[in-house]
Amino acid sequence: MALMPSKTKPKRASADLNSIIDPRFGDIEDDASSTKRRSLLSLAGSMLVEISLPKLVVAWISLLILPGLLIGLGPILVSSWLIAVTNKVASLVIGVWSVLLIAGLIALAWFGWRPLFRWVELSFWSLNSVVVQPGYAACREVLRHLAERLFARRVGDVRRGKLRATTAAVAGILVFLISALVVLWTWPETQLFGHISQLSSWTRVATAAFANSVVIVAAYLGVASLLWGFADAAMDQPHTLVAFQPAPSVGGRWRIAHLSDVHVVGERYGFRLESGRLGPRGNERFKRLLRQLDAIHAREPLDHIMLTGDMTDAGISSEWAEFLDDLAKHPKLTKLVLMLPGNHDLNIVDRANPARMDLPMSPNRRLRELRTMSAMDAVQGTRVWVVDRAGRRLGKTLAEVIKPHGKEIERFADSARPRFSTELPDLWAKIFPMVVPPDKPDGLGIVLFDSNADTHFSFTNALGMISAEQIEAFNIVQEQYPEACWLIGLHHHLMEYPWAVKALSERIGTALINGNWVLRQLKPLAGYAVFMHGHRHIDWMGECAGFPIISAPSPVMGVTDDIDTDFYIHTLAIGPDGRLRLLEPERIVVKGQKTERTESVRAQRAAH
Repeated sequence: MALMPSKTKPKRASADLNSIIDPRFGDIEDDASSTKRRSLLSLAGSMLVEISLPKLVVAWISLLILPGLLIGLGPILVSSWLIAVTNKVASLVIGVWSVLLIAGLIALAWFGWRPLFRWVELSFWSLNSVVVQPGYAACREVLRHLAERLFARRVGDVRRGKLRATTAAVAGILVFLISALVVLWTWPETQLFGHISQLSSWTRVATAAFANSVVIVAAYLGVASLLWGFADAAMDQPHTLVAFQPAPSVGGRWRIAHLSDVHVVGERYGFRLESGRLGPRGNERFKRLLRQLDAIHAREPLDHIMLTGDMTDAGISSEWAEFLDDLAKHPKLTKLVLMLPGNHDLNIVDRANPARMDLPMSPNRRLRELRTMSAMDAVQGTRVWVVDRAGRRLGKTLAEVIKPHGKEIERFADSARPRFSTELPDLWAKIFPMVVPPDKPDGLGIVLFDSNADTHFSFTNALGMISAEQIEAFNIVQEQYPEACWLIGLHHHLMEYPWAVKALSERIGTALINGNWVLRQLKPLAGYAVFMHGHRHIDWMGECAGFPIISAPSPVMGVTDDIDTDFYIHTLAIGPDGRLRLLEPERIVVKGQKTERTESVRAQRAAH
């Protein structure tokens, strides 16, 4: 027996079932991780109650204590080896056996120093990404936040830019002074040079190693922060675009739809973890967006669709399945899509529990990488190329690079084995940046960066960092195509926008912590490249250091089903002078759909 006539569409699920709570509109449990419905203080309280102390201890040991020990032991082991070799050589009578022994020691050093150096280097960069660079960036953004709230709430971009530059220099000096005090306080316990036998016990060895690591990291932090601070102060500050460039009469032109942060969920009525009930239900808005974009493409063809991260809400299999199914219904659009990973695709550990963390040895982070890699392979595997670093040129397509590892990827996804594989982590690092080469030497190329920091905890999941290896790989591509212009895609914003923000968490919890460094490294491309990113969910088009920077608004985040959202179709053109021009964009509105809860949800939004 049917519950209702087949031609009748119910207004409420409770109309026939008398449900007091309409499950289609969710309840308070859907707001468990929502930064729109809950304050950071409330979320932190939940974390303290729910957090796993054993996991926290293991994570601290893996991410901080062990890397610190390795860095501190490095100088002791090197100096011990040098002392041993020197003493042995001094005590030997020169002869055949002496020469052979010395040759053996040199060979041992030659083959042994490489894994030791790599061991220490990885430990150093682990601490750098967890403590050092975020430390300077946090100090800089705290000072900027306070200064703008006190002095620059109603001023223009120019004065705010000067204030930003000053606070960067002050932050560098402040971190340098704090680091110098730490070095002076720790110095008496250090043992940077000398034989390990001079330390009376393993307790003394551990103490000396930790003291060494504190001195090395603090000295690096102090000097680097001073350099970063003055470099950030000297560079151009961002400003909002007030006009777009005119279209050239000749030359290439490209129409690019810029989408980001669609946060596909795996349930028909599922809510996004950041928005909770203040966001849309399910994926209907994304489906309508694709239908609308398909119609636009039929009228006036697009060249590319840039999707700058956060395709899914938490990187789980059901979300990727929904995303790929939705794309598959629009094959003409799918052939144009170029996508890159966002923090929600890689770094969300649990949609419902912000206190949960991944241990560094957990397979879950690797699984999220493999799901993302597999989806990128399915959508664009034959249209993007991977840099051959050894050959210093573009190498194979993404599909060709991934194919030899297919069986291992399937095996890991099925059983998380081999747990400690080195090939799969290397494969993830190897495929970035992905590149669409220009169709002619002076055409437009596209480069896709992975800007996600490797984090294991909810409160740091949104941090970004672009590795030096990716920049070096892009430099190789530029050498191969010296006359080309570039569209550069990444997920995170390069710097804070030139306006005051309401909450400090918007500045230090989401930024690309080495964004200014990235701009300095790519400075020769100023005038020949445009950046496109997502992550912030808001619309901003500006310029910094000669680069146009475009932030994509999210078509789904922060709005209920009845609210309109939008996205942009941008036109890029290369002028007669060979420089890349950003023309006036076309704004596309995605209409909202009214529901019977429109008024109550609006009231909730107003209350929050």
